[in-house]
Amino acid sequence: MTIDQDDRPLGLDEALERLGAIRLAEHSMPSLLDLVVRLASRSLPGRPEASVTLMKGKRPHTAAFSGTLAKELDESQYGHGYGPCLEAATTGQVVDVPDTRTDGRWPGYIESATRHGCLSSLSMPLPLSEGVTGGLNVYAREPSAFDDATRQRAPRLASYAAVAAGNMLAYEEALARAANLEVALRSRAVIDQAKGMLMERFRLTADQAFQALAQVSMESNRKVRDVAERFVETGELEVRLVR
Repeated sequence: MTIDQDDRPLGLDEALERLGAIRLAEHSMPSLLDLVVRLASRSLPGRPEASVTLMKGKRPHTAAFSGTLAKELDESQYGHGYGPCLEAATTGQVVDVPDTRTDGRWPGYIESATRHGCLSSLSMPLPLSEGVTGGLNVYAREPSAFDDATRQRAPRLASYAAVAAGNMLAYEEALARAANLEVALRSRAVIDQAKGMLMERFRLTADQAFQALAQVSMESNRKVRDVAERFVETGELEVRLVR
């Protein structure tokens, strides 16, 4: 999802300001990470391509990318099982590749990066929550694209992004819990209503009424909630009541 069509170069301070001003209710996780990679590609030297790698356990995937170069190089690392973005995600350290043509680390991947036209890169850790980590990766088409000042300041972009993405993750989890709670409360309400109707109609105890619903649920392979909803709506319950 592209939410920022502006492609003009951007100062790093302005990029940080935009990340700090994010309103979670206006974003999803995909749209937030899309904004992160676009701000990174616009605010760092050499107009690099950027991506976000997320890892849950040991399974990485590219959650957002600003161009095909970034996506292809991420996937090359996943295929080899190592590379700068995976190292940043797993160690929590910034990984700098000044020149892919002379770097001897990560055999196979580094040659692939050079062939694809990436001559330098910078990968920064992106910790989101317990059990979920990742990296913000920037891939440049020229060697030594990131000077000392950039290497010192760029991790601030990743830090801001990590805070925003971590907050988004917590926000979405809270929304999911609230939705599940609402469903649970609605389910309980309709089951209690069905039990009340059975108790009144057939002079059952609360336990006997629930057992009647449970019996239909097992025999019809439907959820108790669905059985209760149908009984409340139709007044029909296909079960032989045993008291």
